[in-house]
Amino acid sequence: MSAVLPSAGKGQRAGAALPSPAAANAAAASFAALMARLDYLEPADVEQVRQAYRFADEAHLGQIRASGEPYITHPIAVAAKCAEWKLDVQALMAALLHDSIEDCGVTKPELVERFGMPVAELVDGLTKLDKLQFDTREESQAESFRKMLLAMARDVRVILIKLADRTHNMRTLEDVPREKWGRISRETLDIYAPIAHRLGLNLTYRELQELAFRYLMPWRHGVLDKAVAKARSRRRDLIQKVQREVESAFEQAGMQVRIAGREKTIYSIYRKMDEKHLSFAQVTDIYGFRVIVPTVTDCYTALGILHQMYKPVPGRFKDHIAIPKVNGYQSLHTTLVGPSGVNVEFQMRTEGMHVVAESGVAAHWLYKASHPDGDGSDRLGTKWLQSLLDIQHETRDAAEFWDHVKIDLFPDAVYVFTPKSQILAMPRGATVVDFAYAIHSDVGDHTVAAKINGLQVPLRTELNNGDVVEVVTAPFSTPNPAWLGFVRTGRARSKIRHHLKSLAQVESQELGEKLLTQALRAEGIERLPADDDEHRPIWDKLLRFTGSKSRAELLTDLGLGKRIAGIVAKRLMTLMGELGQRPDTLLITRERYTAHENVSQGSVVLDGSENASVQFAACCRPVPGDAIVGYLGRGEGLVVHLEDCAVARRLQHKDAERFIGVDWSDEPVRPFETAILVTVANGKGALARVASALASVEADITHVDMDDQRDQDATDLRFLVAVRDRAHLDAVMRTLKRTPSVMRAQRMRAGQSGA
Repeated sequence: MSAVLPSAGKGQRAGAALPSPAAANAAAASFAALMARLDYLEPADVEQVRQAYRFADEAHLGQIRASGEPYITHPIAVAAKCAEWKLDVQALMAALLHDSIEDCGVTKPELVERFGMPVAELVDGLTKLDKLQFDTREESQAESFRKMLLAMARDVRVILIKLADRTHNMRTLEDVPREKWGRISRETLDIYAPIAHRLGLNLTYRELQELAFRYLMPWRHGVLDKAVAKARSRRRDLIQKVQREVESAFEQAGMQVRIAGREKTIYSIYRKMDEKHLSFAQVTDIYGFRVIVPTVTDCYTALGILHQMYKPVPGRFKDHIAIPKVNGYQSLHTTLVGPSGVNVEFQMRTEGMHVVAESGVAAHWLYKASHPDGDGSDRLGTKWLQSLLDIQHETRDAAEFWDHVKIDLFPDAVYVFTPKSQILAMPRGATVVDFAYAIHSDVGDHTVAAKINGLQVPLRTELNNGDVVEVVTAPFSTPNPAWLGFVRTGRARSKIRHHLKSLAQVESQELGEKLLTQALRAEGIERLPADDDEHRPIWDKLLRFTGSKSRAELLTDLGLGKRIAGIVAKRLMTLMGELGQRPDTLLITRERYTAHENVSQGSVVLDGSENASVQFAACCRPVPGDAIVGYLGRGEGLVVHLEDCAVARRLQHKDAERFIGVDWSDEPVRPFETAILVTVANGKGALARVASALASVEADITHVDMDDQRDQDATDLRFLVAVRDRAHLDAVMRTLKRTPSVMRAQRMRAGQSGA
C-alpha cells in the first residue's frame, strides 16, 4: 500500500479569471439543484446553507477548475453528495466551505465567528498542513493524513465530506493533466476506497475503485469493459429468465419481495482474475440478484425457496446476518447453479440492512431523516474510529501512526470465538496475539500461551473462521519484541511498541541513576540528593545547566549515553557545596584506590534481566565470567564489550570518558549467546555429530552458518550458542575438540571470518 495523502481537487484548478455570465449561470444552476435536495432540512437550516454558499462563492470568486467551470461548482457538488446521505446542516456548510481555509486565505477564527465552532472544526479537519515546514513530501502527507483521521475519529462527518470531495474529484479527473492520473488514482485505491469500505460506504467504495482503475490502467479497464458488455448481451435472456422464475416462485409463496439485479464491477472482476489467475471466461459470478424482504425471518424463508428452485454451490453460503461484518454489513449470501450451468449469486436482506449495506456510517443520518427514533446505526464503525484514538495515544510519530492505521484498512475478516462464545471479527492473517489485544490491552501485555479449539498452539498461529481461542496470561509476563514480526492489527502493533518504549525509558532512567551515583561517589558524595522540596532548588539549577525538562529526562539521557555522568556529577557537587555539603575525603580516597580495578564499588552489575538499556556487543559477545567493560554509546544505552575486544580498544582510545565499570552478578538470570567457529572434516553426518555434541553439554544452538566447501577437505561451521557462563563455554569447547570429525574449535571475535 502506498502512502499517503490528497490533493486531487486542488490539482483541478486552472487559475484565476473573471467568470463569464454563462459560468455564473452554471454555478447558480448547480446550487439550485443542491437546494432541491434539502427538503429534509428545516427552513432555518436551509437558510444557513445558503449563507455558507454565499461566503464560499465570494471566497472562490475568480477561481476556475481545469474543466473551465467556476471553482464553486466543486464545493456545491461535494455538498450535494453529502445531501444524498442526508447529512446535517453543519456538515453541508462545511462541505461548501471545505477549501476556504486552504485556498482562499480564510482563517479558522473567521469561520468560528461567521458559522460557529462545530463548522469551523469540520473545515479545519479537512485542511492539509501546508503552512508547516516538513523535510519531505512523505512527512507532510503523513502528518496531514493523521490530522484528518484524528478529526474523523472525533467526528465521522469529516471523512464523509472528504470521501464526497474525493468522489467528485475522481468523477472529473479527465479534465486534469494526464501525468497526475496515476498518483491521484493510486491514492484513491490505496487510501480512500479502503476507508469507505471500512465504514460500510459500499456504493462509494465501488465507485472510487472503478474510477481509480479506469484512470490507473485505462487499457485493461477498456478491454474488460468490452468483455463485460459482450457477456451482458449474450446472457441477457438467461438473466431475465432467472428473474422471471424467481419472481414467480415468491409470488406463489405469497411473499412480498423486491428483486434487483447486481453486476460485479469491472475492478472486482479484474482483481479476481489477478488474484486467482483466472481468465475472464472462468469468472462465473459476474451477475447476481438482491432480494429485499420485509423481515429477518423472511430472509431465511427466501433462502429456502431459492434452494428448492436451484442447487446451491457447496461452500458458498455465508450468513452475515447472524455474524455481521466489522463495518455493520448484514445479508445472507448463497451461490446457485442456474439454467445452463451458470452460477448466480443471491443476497437476501431487509430494507434496513440494504440501507446500511450501501451507506454504512452514513445510514445514521439517512435513518434519522426517515426514522426519527433511529435504530442504533450510528454505532457502525465507531469501534474502528475509537481504535484510531487509541493508536494516536500510543504513537506520536505521524509516519508510524500511518503505518499502524493502514494495516487496518483491509476488506477481509475472519470471525473467531472466545471460550464464552463471544464473537470477535479479526483481519485475515491475524494471530493469537492480535486476538489477545483485541480483548484488552492488559490481556495482550500478559499473554504467555494460547489454545485454539482446545489444542496448545504457538502465539504466532494465524486464526481461521470459527476458531475458539483461549488466551493464557501470567501477571509477570510482558510483550516480546519478536511479536512485532507477526502481529497483524494496528492496535496490537502500537500497544507492543508503546510498552517497549516505556520499558526502555524506565530501564535507561534506572541505569542513569546508577551512573550518576557512581560519578558522584568519585566526587566524595555518598548518594544523590533526594527528589523532595528541600532539595528542589538543587535539581532545578542542575536541570537549567543540562537543559533537561525534568529529573527523569536527565537520568534517562545519562542512561542512554546522551550526557556524561562525570560532568553532571561535578556540577551537582558544586551546587551541593553551595548548600554547605562537603565531600567525604575517605570516600574519595577509597574510590581512587579502586579506580585502577575493572570494578569499583559503584559499578553497574549485570545479570541479564536488563532489556533495552543494556546491549551485549555483537563483535565479541561476552558471557558471565569474562572480563568486561561498559561503553555508553550516544543514544543507544550501555554496550558491554570484552575487555580485550579490538572494537572496545579503538573506542577507548577515542572516547575514554564514555567507559564505565561493569561487573557480572553472582547469579545471572538467563543464558548468553556467544559465537564459536568449528572446522570439521568433510564427510557424511559431520554437522549432526557437532550438533549432538553441543546438545550433550546443554548448549542451545540459536543460529548456524556454514561455508559451501563440499569439494574441499574441511568446512567451517559458525554457531551462535547460548551458555550459562565462561565455565559452561569451556566445557562446550572441550567436548567439541573431542568430537570425531572436528579438526579445530575456537571462540570467534571481531575481525574473524563470519564473526
